[in-house]
Amino acid sequence: MSEAIVTSSRHSYSETLERLRAAIAAAGSTLFAEIDQSAAANSVGLILRPTTLLIFGNPKGGTLLMDAFPLSALDLPLKLLVWEAAGAVEVAYTPASSIAARYAVTGKDALIAALDAALTTIVGSLV
Repeated sequence: MSEAIVTSSRHSYSETLERLRAAIAAAGSTLFAEIDQSAAANSVGLILRPTTLLIFGNPKGGTLLMDAFPLSALDLPLKLLVWEAAGAVEVAYTPASSIAARYAVTGKDALIAALDAALTTIVGSLV
């Protein structure tokens, strides 16, 4: 069973990406990387629906988790997956609370709650 939360965007694929980029910046986070997975597929002669992975975070929060719980760096920075299928645009992410549970993070409840709230706000800009 997946831990991912999937939300439908009411915007086009490109507008969804634009809105997410803006929401990430407005949240005080840094967009570290944007991977156009459909372009990567195309570069080797394959076809993939429009699919982009946004990798972002705020080092003020993520560093504290990675320092105290090094394995959490396998899932940090945070990620948003955006794809289009059958005319619908979907956005998925793994909640920080799920990442924390995966790596038995303790003593960081306020930080985890803040990360989850930021994810909810960022993705909430689409609905």
